[in-house]
Amino acid sequence: MTITITAFERSPDGGKGLARDTRVRWALEEAGLPYQVRLVSFRAMKEAAHLALNPFGQIPTYEEGELALFETGAIVMHIAERHPGLFPADANARARAITWMFAALNTVELPILELVTVKLMEGDKPWKAERMPLVEDRVRARMNQLSARLGDAEWLDGGFSAGDLLMVSVLLRLRPSGLLNEFPSLAAYVARGEARPAYQRAFAAQLAVNAAPLPAS
Repeated sequence: MTITITAFERSPDGGKGLARDTRVRWALEEAGLPYQVRLVSFRAMKEAAHLALNPFGQIPTYEEGELALFETGAIVMHIAERHPGLFPADANARARAITWMFAALNTVELPILELVTVKLMEGDKPWKAERMPLVEDRVRARMNQLSARLGDAEWLDGGFSAGDLLMVSVLLRLRPSGLLNEFPSLAAYVARGEARPAYQRAFAAQLAVNAAPLPAS
């Protein structure tokens, strides 16, 4: 059955790989699965057809036959459970990989998103000057913990897994702030993820969408 995902017709980041469809593209590339992409505008994301796939009006969504999924973590986990390449064979190692998936999305990404919010959406607010150092300190605290856990290992738990895929994707959001460079081991970890051929294919596909002219309305 054909896999179809949705993605921004024009990504807010201009195709730099930060939109969440890149994470799903990467997982599909790691698993060696062909897929189609249906591009949606911001207006179409709020219309009934898309809301039937994602009630929150977001991307990406995932369709395969009668199955329709939303939420990036759930989609990546679905791919990893059914196709080799993203979960280890050992049951305990697989459980640890799932733990790292949840840690990436729940523990690490939240303070990073808070930082993005302060920079981009609250930049003109009078409280920004006081709030920013507090948010940056929360991010640094998480990065210190993650860096200590990673140590000099190549990946979080043995071989590359879906946990690494999501963690690298989350940490990429930190790069524009400059904070990632304060943690050389994490910056190198992210670079290893970006160097994977599957990531390169996913990134190129997302970038190509944003480089192409918009269809005539």
